[in-house]
Formats: sequence, C-alpha cells, structure tokens
Amino acid sequence: MQDAVRRIIVVGGGTAGWITASLIAAENRESAPAPEVVLVESPDIPIIGVGEGTWPSMRLTLQKIGLAEADLVRQCEASFKQGTRFTGWSRQGEGSQYIHPFSLPAEYSSLNLAEHWLAMEGAGPFADFVTPQAAVIAAGLAPKQLATPEYAFVVNYGYHLDAGKFARMLHQHAVARLGVRYVSGNVERIESRPDGDIAAVVLTSGERLAGDLFVDCTGQRALLIGRQPGTEFVSVKDILFNDAAIAVQVPYVDADQPIASVTCATATSSGWIWDIGLQTRRGVGHVYSRAQTSEAEAMATLRDHVGRISPRTDPERLSYRQIPFEPGYRRQFWVGNCVAVGLSGGFIEPLEASALALIEQAATLISRQLPVNREVMTVVARRFNEKMAYHWQKVIEFLKLHYVLSQRDDSDYWRACRDIASCPDSLRDKLMLWQQQAPWHDDAPRVDELFPSASYQYVLYGMGFRPSLRATRAAALRRDRERVGRLVQASADKTGQMCSLLPTNRELLNALTPLCGVA
Repeated sequence: MQDAVRRIIVVGGGTAGWITASLIAAENRESAPAPEVVLVESPDIPIIGVGEGTWPSMRLTLQKIGLAEADLVRQCEASFKQGTRFTGWSRQGEGSQYIHPFSLPAEYSSLNLAEHWLAMEGAGPFADFVTPQAAVIAAGLAPKQLATPEYAFVVNYGYHLDAGKFARMLHQHAVARLGVRYVSGNVERIESRPDGDIAAVVLTSGERLAGDLFVDCTGQRALLIGRQPGTEFVSVKDILFNDAAIAVQVPYVDADQPIASVTCATATSSGWIWDIGLQTRRGVGHVYSRAQTSEAEAMATLRDHVGRISPRTDPERLSYRQIPFEPGYRRQFWVGNCVAVGLSGGFIEPLEASALALIEQAATLISRQLPVNREVMTVVARRFNEKMAYHWQKVIEFLKLHYVLSQRDDSDYWRACRDIASCPDSLRDKLMLWQQQAPWHDDAPRVDELFPSASYQYVLYGMGFRPSLRATRAAALRRDRERVGRLVQASADKTGQMCSLLPTNRELLNALTPLCGVA
C-alpha cells in the first residue's frame, strides 16, 4: 500500500509514552500486518510525576492492554481513589468542605435529582443526597470487597499511584507482552521530508529511527511538535492563574495509618495543596501562582501543612521538588505525521486529575483510528485536533468553576479567582443558565466527556451555589416525588449495607499485598 503507516515511533517514555505505545500495540496487534511500535526514551530525563491520581477510565485502559489490577497494586504503590475532598475552597477554614465522588447520582440518565434536592429544605449535602459513595468516602472505606473481581466495584473508583513505578511497569509489560521495541537514547536531530513530514529521528548514538507516524511524548520540551507550523502555545494564565508547584513525599510513621480513598485538595491563600495517599507514603504538593506569592512563601505554607498532617515528621528533613509550568495547550496537536500526547500537548494544574485523563483520551483516539496510510492520516489528524481542543476547553472551564464560585476574600489571589471577567464565555453562559435550572445532560452532551454534567453538579452545589432565578417546575417535581422518595430510601439502605460490609482502604490494600506498610 502506498504511503502505508507501518512504523510508529513514540519519542519519550513516562506515563504518556508508555500508555500510548501500549494502546497502539494492543488495539492493532491483530491487524494484517500489525504496525511496528518503537519507543525511544532518554535515560537522562526524570519523570515529572511524584504521585498521580487517575479517573475511573484508567481501569478500562489497563484492561485493554492486558494488565492485571493486582500487579498495579503490588508494583505501583497503588491505592483506590473514589473522588476528591475539597477543604477551604468555598470559605476559609476546615469547616468548609465538600466531596466530588466518582459515582453518578442515582438513575442519572433519566432523573435529575439536583432539581429535587434544590426544592427541599434541610436535605443535607448534595453528594450525600444523591449517592451512597459520599458516606463510604467519609468512613474511609474501600470501593470494593476482597472477593470483588478485578476492575469490578461496589462504588466507582480510579487510583492513586506512584508515577515512576507506573511507567516502569508499563514499560516492562509493553515490551514483554505487547511487542513494543524499546530504544534508550537521546534525540540529536530530526530529519524532515520535502513535504514537511518527519522522516526520522537521529540519536546521539548515530542510530536513525525512520517512521511513518511520530508521537511526541517529550514533555514540556516538545522536541517534535514544537517544530511544526500551527502548533503555537495557547496560554490560559488569564483564566487559571497557577503556574508552579512544589512537591514532596511524606512517609507514613505507622504501618496501619489510614489511607484516604480520595485526593484531599486543601485551599491556601495563594493556591491549593494536594494530598494523595499511597501505600507507604503520601504524595503532597502545593500548587500556586508565582504572580501572587513567592517560592519561599509557598514553601513555608507547604511545610506548615506537612507538619499538621504528620506531626512526627520533620518537614525540614524532607526533599522538595520545584515544578514550574506554563498553563495552556497547543493550537494544534497533530500536524503532518506528528502528534503530541501528554505535556508536549499542554499542561494545567493537576486539579481533578485531568492530566492522565487527557493522556488516555489522546492515546485512545490514536489507537482506535490509527490511519492505514498518509492520505487517511490527514482526516484522522483533523478529527483528533477538533476533539482534543474540545476536551482542553472543557477541562479549563470545569477547573475554573472551582475558583469562580469561591466566597473567599482573604487574599488578592482569591479575589482575582472570583472575578467573573476571568471566566471563559462558555462558563459565564452556564452560570447564568444555572440560575434557573440545574445542570444536566445538555451541559456536557458528548459521550466521551472527561467531566460529565454530574461533576458540574457536585462542584456547583458543594461550593454553595444556589439559583436566584429558579423556576418552580412544580408539576415535574410532583410527578417524580414518589420515585425520588424511593430512591432516597434505597440510597439510605445501601449506605448502611456498604458501611457495614466494606473494608477500609488500608485493610483492602493489606489483603491484596503483604508489602503495604512502612517502607
């Protein structure tokens, strides 16, 4: 076949590179002929991740490439994540708290429980009203029992994991089980064809790797995509102000220390702190705006937080890592025969674990629609660019929702975050519409949305938003009143059953692997 796509060169490893290579190899290994997948990785570039959170979509990704969940838990310090707990976002202080769980509200496809919750007085927190998962999270319980099959669940879940160990496990699996060829080396130069396509990458060793499709997973360096026309960087610093992070690993002092089954996101005067519980340590980091605070002030805030969550740990003896970044994304992600995945395509703060979800989306699109020849590639690239631009814009919109709804007035940072003028037009329109009606399917209409409309509900009402132009819709509320009553009672019954039968996150992890505990 003329200009057939037979050889894919993935440049860069890490999570982005190995997920992409694995999905391409796994989804196309029964093709005739199967494409050759080569991954070249620099031995000198460290992985940025210091603890990653995923969305539930990662379970399907791991199943596609044939990885056992038990291996993930045992090899990657993995724990189970059921959502995010936000503290101090709506108002200053630990008393201001809400949960964004992964489970959808009950019967969400045909019933918008948010409308009924808004009409009730004293119904309690929104998440507690619509799903038993909120109570499971509050009790520190796992999303499943030991006897539950791999990747199945009682309540929906993703993972917390060690990014470095995850990349190494993917590497071993891709090479041993999926036939990916691995090359260790540094790219010295890129050879181009007369039409502008990439012909080959040449390594410092002299080895020349020719290919038909090149995937850029080189991180913020963007070695390949950064050379392509029309891939200018679109900054979103005027919407999302955070542009730096300081990360640290905090060891557990006690082997039986509880492991939260959520990412804990605690707001500070100039940003927020993530706290991710792995098996033998916590991944903690302060995300902040360099325009609003200095590195020294951000570091002091992080050390103070570490001292409070782990009183017997000396924060001064830990190793901290600075991670500056420019929030934004590429105007085009796929140009010619070069496509960007991961940080080479863009990066924003790690709120709501969007980074890995975007990697999964990009890698899945490439693997499912892998072009058979160069002519088809032009069509696939155009569709890829449209879809990924849509996902980026919706992620930015959703993350901004967390900030603009805040009532905090304790710093210039939060006053700037609350300014409606810093919102994308699409979010301003939605906020106006939500003054009269609750979000539902029309607000996130695609089947492959990263954040479904239920996620908007959890954040919107968790942050304290209440409609001011509310239409009564009394007839619809009366029509579904009995149904809602049955659902609320069923949810209460399920909550009691789950809280009595589910183990804690720590207990389940200890049962799955004897290696959990203090390192």
